[in-house]
Amino acid sequence: MMMMEWKWLRFIRMAVMLLVLEGCRWCTTDACLEHERIALLHLKPFFNYDNQLKSWVEVKGSDCCKWERVECNTTTRRLIQLSLNSTRWFDSMGYKTDNRNLNAWYLNTSMFLPFEELKSLYLRGNAISGNLENEGFGKLSSTLSNLEILDLSENYLNDSILLSLSELSSLRYLDLSSNKFEGSGHQRDGTQLRLTNLEELDLSGNLFRNNTISFLQGLSSLKSLTLFNNRLQGSLDTKDGGRKLELTHLEELNLDGNHFNTSVFASLNKLSNLKSLSIRGNGLKGSIDMKDLEAFINLRELYMGRNELKDLVIHQDSNVSSSLEEIYLDYSTLNTNILQSIGVFASLKTLHLSDCGLIGPLPNQGWCDLRNLEVLDVSRNALEGMLPHCFSNLTSLRELYISRNHFQIPLSFAPFANLSNLKALSIDENKMVLEPSFYTSIPKFQLEVISLLKCITSQQLSRKVPTFLYYQYDLRYVDLSHNNFSGTVPTWLLENNTKLEVLILKGNSFTGPLSLSPALISNVFSIDLSENKLQGQIPIGICSTFPHLSQLFLSKNAFEGNIPLCLSGMKDLSTLDLSNNLLYGKVPEELIAKGSLTILRLSTNNLSGNVVPVILSANGLENLYLDGNNFSGEMTNVDVSTFEFPNSLREIDLSNNKLHGKLPRWIGNASFLGRLAMSNNSFEGSIPMEFCKLNSLEFLDLSQNNLSGSIPSCFNPPYIEYVHLHGNRLRGPLSLAFYNSSSIVTLDLRGNNLTVPIELCKLHSLSIIDLSQNMFSGPIPSCLGNLSLPMQEKILEPGIYGPTIEEDETTRSMILNLGTDSYYPGSYLEEVIEFTTKSGFYSYKGDILSYMTGIDLSCNNLTGHIPPELGNLSEIRSLNLSHNKLTGVIPSSFAKLHQIESLDLSYNNLSGEIPNQLVDLNYLEVFNVTYNNLSGSIPEPKAQFGTFIENCYEGNPFLCGAILHKSCSKTDSPSTISTVSEDKGENGLIDTYDFCVSFLVSYVVVLLTIFVVLYINPHWRRTWFSLVGKCITTCRYSNVGNFLTYHIFKQCV
Repeated sequence: MMMMEWKWLRFIRMAVMLLVLEGCRWCTTDACLEHERIALLHLKPFFNYDNQLKSWVEVKGSDCCKWERVECNTTTRRLIQLSLNSTRWFDSMGYKTDNRNLNAWYLNTSMFLPFEELKSLYLRGNAISGNLENEGFGKLSSTLSNLEILDLSENYLNDSILLSLSELSSLRYLDLSSNKFEGSGHQRDGTQLRLTNLEELDLSGNLFRNNTISFLQGLSSLKSLTLFNNRLQGSLDTKDGGRKLELTHLEELNLDGNHFNTSVFASLNKLSNLKSLSIRGNGLKGSIDMKDLEAFINLRELYMGRNELKDLVIHQDSNVSSSLEEIYLDYSTLNTNILQSIGVFASLKTLHLSDCGLIGPLPNQGWCDLRNLEVLDVSRNALEGMLPHCFSNLTSLRELYISRNHFQIPLSFAPFANLSNLKALSIDENKMVLEPSFYTSIPKFQLEVISLLKCITSQQLSRKVPTFLYYQYDLRYVDLSHNNFSGTVPTWLLENNTKLEVLILKGNSFTGPLSLSPALISNVFSIDLSENKLQGQIPIGICSTFPHLSQLFLSKNAFEGNIPLCLSGMKDLSTLDLSNNLLYGKVPEELIAKGSLTILRLSTNNLSGNVVPVILSANGLENLYLDGNNFSGEMTNVDVSTFEFPNSLREIDLSNNKLHGKLPRWIGNASFLGRLAMSNNSFEGSIPMEFCKLNSLEFLDLSQNNLSGSIPSCFNPPYIEYVHLHGNRLRGPLSLAFYNSSSIVTLDLRGNNLTVPIELCKLHSLSIIDLSQNMFSGPIPSCLGNLSLPMQEKILEPGIYGPTIEEDETTRSMILNLGTDSYYPGSYLEEVIEFTTKSGFYSYKGDILSYMTGIDLSCNNLTGHIPPELGNLSEIRSLNLSHNKLTGVIPSSFAKLHQIESLDLSYNNLSGEIPNQLVDLNYLEVFNVTYNNLSGSIPEPKAQFGTFIENCYEGNPFLCGAILHKSCSKTDSPSTISTVSEDKGENGLIDTYDFCVSFLVSYVVVLLTIFVVLYINPHWRRTWFSLVGKCITTCRYSNVGNFLTYHIFKQCV
């Protein structure tokens, strides 16, 4: 009976459970909660810059869990992660100009209250300056009790929010990096962050000082602390009420980019659980005694690179030596002896000694005892000779980086043959040599990454690809660039290595047509065959052989024919560079419109047709380079209304084509365009007013066209840095053009008909000003002397990108460790400035341009005196005021131009003496004052003035000195007379104007006297007329003819 009742009870309980589950099934839904969907839509207006939240639609029933930047719990469908990084308009210029309040925004945290199960909230890079009143983060503490991750980095936040953050007790990860925190408020009131569950805290890129970080005391669970790039110095003084901070659970500490000294280790000795310590880039000097790290008994990773260390004092019985597994000392100035003593670190797995100034051969002891070593990096040193025999002891070695040394590497790679665990090998810029005996052994290793670029080989060595690569079947990344290997392209590398993703063979001498295997090679993402001698047509089979190709570089070969249409069907192709070949025909519009392509470079070919459809079809394209082709026609005769303008375009280069007509107004619709080059065409007319809408413009080159009219006064791109308008027919005043463009670095308006405005002096970032060959008149603005002419920090290089790699994280890490040169510029629009200096016309580009500063006002109609204020341009390297109508003296203040290399004041009306103080200009290479009215003794022939010859002073008949072979009187000697004042020098000789007036009066008086005498005396009159008649008859066909012929020839020459 009891058994029966028990069975019935079990049956009833199971039935009830089934009913409950069925009811829950009908109550639940696959979509997100409606009130959370509505809350997200309320957020959208504040976080939708550039339409980044386009999937957030106001359609009832739309599942917000499928919206971008949103993640929901798969069971409850409640929102658990919200990623709104960089979704507000962020003015990057705020960091450049340190004006971080251009678009400050105050956050209303109540907008996040509906998301009660939120675990992760990312608000990085949104220009947040704080909270609205009574809307601090503490308001979230009771409702968002599950919030564990909060990212507020790259905003404008300060100490005012720290107290409210303390109430978010559930936080485990907090990122406050790149803000404006100082910690000073908490130093005064003694408050602390009471985030007892916090495990990771990032405070990098702020303004903390040693005595302002005591608020960290309450972080009892903290495991990782990052204080990179603050204002900490000396030792880490973290005392709080006389007691050191004891972050007993701290395992990772990053102090990079501060100003600590070697005493910092003693101040950290309470952190006994520390496993990773990074103190790179602190200027640590001298040697470090490893006994100072004895307290860190659990230390596994030690990062001390980018300091000024000379040595490590290593002890055999050190506690640290038995626990350390990774040591990073790269970018130091170490003694090579460290390699002999470092063998005591028996547990060491990773050793980085790149860029350490190591010299000579590798020793046979010490470092060879590191039997557990897996990663060794001694690249970019001056090590030489053969690798020692003990090298074979390193049987655990997985990654070896020895590039940019002077090692002699056998062509067979025999020293590496027994390293069976080797996966990554970089030997760039070493020397390949023949072995003493013939070597046929097959290597035991199977590499994944090999970099062998720019290796030196003797003439007798084969130019073939090394044979050991025939036995490699697991390669993912291969770089054999710039070795002058010859023969046909080694496609067997692709056939043998089915996992290969990146193949870089640029800068060799591979010849013949490109022949590919018909077999499918699906893993290859990037191929670079540029700078070879390949010819023929680009094979159509490249599209089917590499269906997932993302990057293809075939530039600087001799490919001809049309661009293969099949490239339009490659759905993953993002970068295509076919520049500097012999391609002809039109650009397939399908290629442009395919959507996946972001960079297309077709420069320097023979392509033709109309560029307008190409540009307007650029769906998703960011960088388009069509320069150096035969594109022709007008860009304004196309009905652009039939196209949807591509807002993705960031760079357009149409230079050196055959385009003509007016500049297209529709370019003004490219609101995100950063760089535009249309030079060396035949455009005419004025610059359209629509160009004023290009607010993102950084680089503009419209030079060498036939543009006329004035520059629109509304043209004030706020971020523009490089302006090239030379070689046009622009005229009139600049008025308000560039008035708000305070970021301009290069302003090249040479060869126009413009007039100079005072507003030019407000462009404080200017480094190079070329206003030569214009119609500027009046005096030189003295405010030009207020320009700082700063050196340029970057030269139009917005970054570089490497080959695509989709393999696992370990392989990506190995590629990053290569330090390879096989990277590609983020922009192919290079800043080049043609500037007259040192009596020549030079082109400056690349790194040298960052050091070039100069002003060229030559070939104008400037008048008046040279402003003494120009002497304040202490960083200027070239100043050209030649071919004007300047008067007065050379300012003695020019002696303060300490960096000047070229000073040209020729072809003016300057007078007075040359200031003797100019001899202190130690960098002056060219000094030209020819054809002025200068007088007196030239400066003493010492220092740089001892190198200037007579030609530097010609055309000044009243100058004297030994170089001019004209002696000065004793009283005029600069050694016996003090320097003449500028006022006295100016009046020391007769002024040109006075001379002309007196000469004209005298000439008129003489003519009148002759006329009166001949009028009074008839006999003298007849005699005079007879003599003149005979002279005219005699000289008409001889002397006068020769005289005219001579002068006409002289002018033409």
